[in-house]
Amino acid sequence: MWTGQMQETLNSKKKGDAAFRQKDFKEAIECYTQFIDGGAMVSPTILARRSLCYVINDTPQEGLNDAMQAQVISPVWHIASYLQATALAALGMENESQIALKEGATLEAKRSSVAGKK
Repeated sequence: MWTGQMQETLNSKKKGDAAFRQKDFKEAIECYTQFIDGGAMVSPTILARRSLCYVINDTPQEGLNDAMQAQVISPVWHIASYLQATALAALGMENESQIALKEGATLEAKRSSVAGKK
C-alpha cells in the first residue's frame, strides 16, 4: 500500500515537472498540490516551483505563502527569498519586496563565499 502511494506521489511530481517545462502553470499547480498533499516528503523545490506558477498565474498571495514555506524548510536558500520578493512586488508591497530581495542577495553571497572556500 505504502509503495503504491509513494509511486502516485512521485508521478504527481513528474507530471508537475513536465507541465512546468511546457509552461502549463495551472496544470503544474494541480500536480504539485497533489504531491504536497500526498505528504510523503517535504520539498522546498516543489514549493518554489508552485510559488512561481502561482505568481505567473496572477495569484501572488498563494505564491508568497509557498515561498515562505520553502524558506521555513530551507532557511538559507536564497531562491525562497527571491520568490518572496517577486510575490511581494506583485502584491504592490514594494518596501517588503526590496527587503526580501536584499535578504536573498545576502544569502546568495554567503553561499557563494562558502562554495569558493571549498
